[in-house]
Amino acid sequence: MKKTLLILITLILSIGASAANKYDNPDTIIVARDGTGEFRNIADAIEVCRAFMTYHKVIFVKKGVYKEKLIVPQWLTNIEILGEDRDATIITYDDHANIKNPDTGKGIGTFRSYTLRVEGSNITFRNITIENNSARLGQAVALHTEGDKLVFVNCRFLGHQDTIYTGTPGTRLLFNGCYIEGTTDFIFGPSTAWFENCEIKSRANSYITAASTPQDQAYGYVFNNCRLTAEDGVTKVYLGRPWRDYGYTLFMNCNMGKHIRPEGWHQWQRGREKTARYAEYNNNGEGSQTAGRVEWSRQLTKKEAAKVTIQEIFTTKDSWTPAL
Repeated sequence: MKKTLLILITLILSIGASAANKYDNPDTIIVARDGTGEFRNIADAIEVCRAFMTYHKVIFVKKGVYKEKLIVPQWLTNIEILGEDRDATIITYDDHANIKNPDTGKGIGTFRSYTLRVEGSNITFRNITIENNSARLGQAVALHTEGDKLVFVNCRFLGHQDTIYTGTPGTRLLFNGCYIEGTTDFIFGPSTAWFENCEIKSRANSYITAASTPQDQAYGYVFNNCRLTAEDGVTKVYLGRPWRDYGYTLFMNCNMGKHIRPEGWHQWQRGREKTARYAEYNNNGEGSQTAGRVEWSRQLTKKEAAKVTIQEIFTTKDSWTPAL
């Protein structure tokens, strides 16, 4: 009798464990707004993924508009969120910094205005649009990153002020073949990020980057083989201004439209030009002329530029070198 009872209990526990681990495998989860997938919302698919996965898990998101304020939590790793179509698979929300918090009566602030916040590491987003479609009522973040080893391939990032916030010092991000648009400081923060073959589009006369690279961090933002474009009527855009002392930004092998101001860079506050690490190399286009650049920016030599590689800037903690 005891033996039979033990077998029964073991069987029940086994069935329960099996049911609890339905998604504990490398299979693909399908999300679709029209109900043809396993989930209608991306957040629900993220919720069923196992913590600290050691295998690659794909969440395939079909075409549609997903209005979600989305968090990829810190305990999730090795997830790829793959859109069916970059321009037709859209994660969107419309918070902005001045929306009132009902508990405090004050604005929620820049860092709570995100559409997508990525806290986990070893996460990939591919073929998808991430948008903050708030009106121009304040800072409105589309992408807020905190995790390390994040990769964004063929993605669109749409917004106005503060579109992309790379929020944690020492973290490493790759943007490959992406489209990024905004108005003011629309790529900002302290992370190390490499932008390869991206289109960076200014929607207003303002500033593209606002790096806050820590003093002890060798690299901040590197733009390589990118295209700097602008909406009609936009004619006076700075490459960047340092949000904090020691901000690092480098543009190399980029095509710069005529909207880029001759001086190129702005110090933000008096004195920050003494520590800002701003440089260019081998750029082309009407906005790339260096004769009028501020005296505290630099033009790298060929030898210096040859040292700035993905492998060089990302192998700070380990040998992570994502493929382009």
